Amino acid sequence: MHSASRRKVLAAAILFAQQEDDNESDRGRRRRHWIHPINQQRWEQGNFHNLVAELALDKQRHHIYFRKSAEQMDHLLSIVGPELTRQTTNYRAPIEPEQRLAVAVRFLASGDSLINLAFCYRLGHSTVAQSVHMVCAAIEKLMMAEFLPTPTQETWTEVARGFWNRWNFPNCLGALDGKKINIQAPANSGSQYFDYKRNFSIVLMALVDADYRFRAIQVGDFGRMSDGGVFVASDLGRGMESGALDVPPNAPLPGAPELGPLPHVMVGDAAFPLKTYLLRPYPGTDLTHDRRIFNYRLSRARMVVECAFGILTARWRVMLRDINLHPNHVDSLVVAACILHNFLLSPRDNVRMLDEAEGAGGCLAQARNLGGHRAVGEVYHNRNTFTTYCNSPAGCVSWQEQMI
Repeated sequence: MHSASRRKVLAAAILFAQQEDDNESDRGRRRRHWIHPINQQRWEQGNFHNLVAELALDKQRHHIYFRKSAEQMDHLLSIVGPELTRQTTNYRAPIEPEQRLAVAVRFLASGDSLINLAFCYRLGHSTVAQSVHMVCAAIEKLMMAEFLPTPTQETWTEVARGFWNRWNFPNCLGALDGKKINIQAPANSGSQYFDYKRNFSIVLMALVDADYRFRAIQVGDFGRMSDGGVFVASDLGRGMESGALDVPPNAPLPGAPELGPLPHVMVGDAAFPLKTYLLRPYPGTDLTHDRRIFNYRLSRARMVVECAFGILTARWRVMLRDINLHPNHVDSLVVAACILHNFLLSPRDNVRMLDEAEGAGGCLAQARNLGGHRAVGEVYHNRNTFTTYCNSPAGCVSWQEQMI
């Protein structure tokens, strides 16, 4: 055979062999494992069976890692554990409820990516995502009724008493505010989630009591909506507007029966409409002495909701990241985080968390303020009466003159 012909035959043979190798490689890549070989080492090298087990012996480091104590983790597991249990099959053992809970809580506490958690815990990416969804859904299902129940008249009365005793604001049902939770841009969502800061986000609207506890929340409205718009469309806003909520009847302000009975109110900033049941500050800077005193007293009471958001984000750092989950799962995660906030709330932790939030400088963006809400005469009368009371001997506090 001619040398040129032999080279052609040899080249064809080499090409054929390479194609066979490529086909074998493709078949190997298509081969699936019930458990990836790397993840089969989770018992020896995964975080749950090593790092987490060691953290149980060090209270301080456990709290830093999970943002809660080992005892609190055990208590939470006793509540949601049954919802996280899966049946053993012939192919593989299910992930333990303890490990699913650890992965989900670490995701909330750190804001780390699901991919990174999967490598650290030697779990599949889908398993980590599923664990986060399962834990959040279980918390919402099993803990909502106890730790974020629908307020009753007794609840409102208790909240009003707390605001008067601690923050010197009368007839107050809670402090109201809305914050942005940034998310990764959802597919095919257009501009619905695109907010005024050019981020994709949803809104968390919250009503908070005097002890930084969430009493009512609204989660999931599009980020482009204003605080006032979210409130008006929320169950809380519609319930207050229609009178369907079991709010205590009008009552005289403490020590001032001559002012007559006034409604119980929520306090908010300028983003909210002025209502008979919702007070906001007087606008502008050229204000009378009495109005500046009222604005200070209202702002002092309203700051509890800012503190509650500070505690929430100091504990659950995922709130400060662009959360890479489907918006429905983000809604569930935010609800679960608020429930856990109430579940873990304690005066000792509050101070530490607020210090951490201030030191880190991280905070949630304010929901958009549209301003310019019109109100009727009765609404202005109510605010003026509260102003009169805050400047009267019965309603003033000794330090307010130094604060304006």
